[in-house]
Amino acid sequence: MADLVKIARDNIEAFNAGDWSRFAEAFAPDVVANEVATGPSVQGADDSVQNARGWKEAFPDVKGTITTAVAAGNTVTIEVTWEGTHTGPLTGPAGTIPASNKRQTTRAVLVMDFEGDKIKQSRHYFDMMSLLQQIGALPELQHA
Repeated sequence: MADLVKIARDNIEAFNAGDWSRFAEAFAPDVVANEVATGPSVQGADDSVQNARGWKEAFPDVKGTITTAVAAGNTVTIEVTWEGTHTGPLTGPAGTIPASNKRQTTRAVLVMDFEGDKIKQSRHYFDMMSLLQQIGALPELQHA
């Protein structure tokens, strides 16, 4: 049986390295990847790679650090902290945010459902509001 946690970890490491062929290898050809904070799902390994490349273009030095990884059946859940500097345009559902040259640290959870040793579906939950505040695209909330 495949070590699904290792495959999930390797996928994050491939993203960190910008190794797009290795990143794509983890996905089933018809994978459905949903970034819950940004809207609609992307379908297919090629579109998943294009989506990831967009983040790398906006944050070229972005790195995900996995703090927790747990497998249950065919599902792997990982807790990851994304850190990087916003030096490129960030394209999102509300338009493009020009580079701010600000650092950000965003905590996230990825839930990956596997079919055999390939990621069939993923759901990426992250704090988009905090990310946007850190890069100056939204004002900081004032606490009472």
